[in-house]
Amino acid sequence: MSFLPKPFAHSYEIAPEYSKSAVYFSCEFALDQSFKIYSGGLGFLAGSHMKSAAALKQNLCGVGIYWSYGYYNQTRGDEGEMAVQFRKNEYAFLRDTGIRFTVPIHGHPVWVKALYLPGETFSTVPMFFLSTDVEENDPLSRAITHRLYDNDPLRRIAQYTILGAGGARLMEELGVDPEIWHLNEAHGLSAAFRLYEKHRSVEEVRKRLVFTTHTPEEAGNEKHDFKLLNDFTFFGSVPEAEVRKITGIEGEVFNHSLAALRLAHVANGVSKLHGEVSRQMWKSHKGLCPITHVTNAQNKKYWADHGLEAARVHGDTELLRNRKRELKERLFRVVADQTGKIFRPDVLTIVWARRFAGYKRPDLITRDIRLFRELLSNTQRPVQVIWAGKPFPFDFGAIETFNKLAGLCRHHPNAAVLVGYELELSRFLKNGADIWLNNPVVTREASGTSGMTAAMNGALNLSTYDGWVCEFADFSGTNSFIIPPADPSLSPESRDRHDLLGFYEQMEEKALPLYYDDPEGWARMMLRSMNEVVPFFDSDRMAGEYYTKIYASAAQPVIDQTPAHSVL
Repeated sequence: MSFLPKPFAHSYEIAPEYSKSAVYFSCEFALDQSFKIYSGGLGFLAGSHMKSAAALKQNLCGVGIYWSYGYYNQTRGDEGEMAVQFRKNEYAFLRDTGIRFTVPIHGHPVWVKALYLPGETFSTVPMFFLSTDVEENDPLSRAITHRLYDNDPLRRIAQYTILGAGGARLMEELGVDPEIWHLNEAHGLSAAFRLYEKHRSVEEVRKRLVFTTHTPEEAGNEKHDFKLLNDFTFFGSVPEAEVRKITGIEGEVFNHSLAALRLAHVANGVSKLHGEVSRQMWKSHKGLCPITHVTNAQNKKYWADHGLEAARVHGDTELLRNRKRELKERLFRVVADQTGKIFRPDVLTIVWARRFAGYKRPDLITRDIRLFRELLSNTQRPVQVIWAGKPFPFDFGAIETFNKLAGLCRHHPNAAVLVGYELELSRFLKNGADIWLNNPVVTREASGTSGMTAAMNGALNLSTYDGWVCEFADFSGTNSFIIPPADPSLSPESRDRHDLLGFYEQMEEKALPLYYDDPEGWARMMLRSMNEVVPFFDSDRMAGEYYTKIYASAAQPVIDQTPAHSVL
């Protein structure tokens, strides 16, 4: 039976094995191209989770924020450079619940409106989205839920408070107390303090709270000045001394992830390697919950092209090649529309597409310009390259990298940078790619998921050995092309050079000969990759595993200690 009241109850009969009630907090969800409340991978992951939870008939609901201006619209300026556009969005498919309540922000009551997304709209569990953009609030309060990951650090604190404390207040207004409160990253941590206000027992908080961390480096975890958070009423009415006691945090800096690890009964990294990295990273801190892992995954039903999937099911390489060609032609119409360049469907096409961030190294293969130009000017075995992805709108280093790549591509008719990287463009790129390039600095990518959905659509991964890839591929070259790990003692410059040369070696010695000299062998490798990426990297497995491994009980989880990576 659904734990939600009748107007918002699940539309399906709850599966007995997933009957435990759970609420899932996330700053972003990528559910549909039309619903622009996500920035990138965290949202893609959360969206797939909500779809699979519904498919498995789980007793779970989602809580997020109705970002009225979304993340941002990525466009081009007059000279082809990246431009940022903020535009208010309205969504007729969201229903007003009629629920209003206040959440204190900096001691000031801020009105919050709760909107409801019925599960049948986008094939998800029931979901709720909170907004402060209501007439009862002053302009500053209304703006709290305008932009996802606002660049104002004070507004960001207010956003996290609305997500966490506001989500907890919503549960109270609905008259429910879920057995599991799942924080997808620590953005919703203020929910834990609202729970503590209610129960006045850290044990009661701990037995409910679970925490998924996506951050592979200690420095990447969100931190704020303790007094600032206190001034912003982030801790609700819990006195500072009590906050310090239950979180074990001393000093002037409040580490959100560290507090979550002390207030949850179990936490998980998002790949086997990331679980290892997380345990290593936090081992010097006392009083933490066990850290295990649940490897990220993506929703196959949403992402897999039906024609490619039919070819996979029947093992038909001819049908596979023909459908891939059709999908390349569709992608290349987008390339032509955006850039005026005509790409050819018979040419091997490399795609690099995801959030633009330094550690992901979008420009890595261009750092030796001679090798890059030789790759693009090879007439015997031609190559086409496409980049796409959104930098954070105020990450000027990442924007500069984007613009440099766009400038470089002007000189090459077979290289392009696309704008507007959202769900639909992501789908077109994964459908149309021959090679999905993934070259983050090793151990910096907690999981990564774009290569999973690329593989579901017949693209072969060419990747450094990091994140989810360690559980999918090895160095035999049977389902992917893997750049061997660099010696961890190398300087960053030498490491990057090693990985760059590793890419060109994989291209020259393996990928190009196979694609052009043995097309049937390439198709067989596509099939093998497609067959091996599912079912493990389908989010149905992941959503089920959260129930069996994370939600099941407050008992110590079994932690797989077998190494995922040789460099650790």
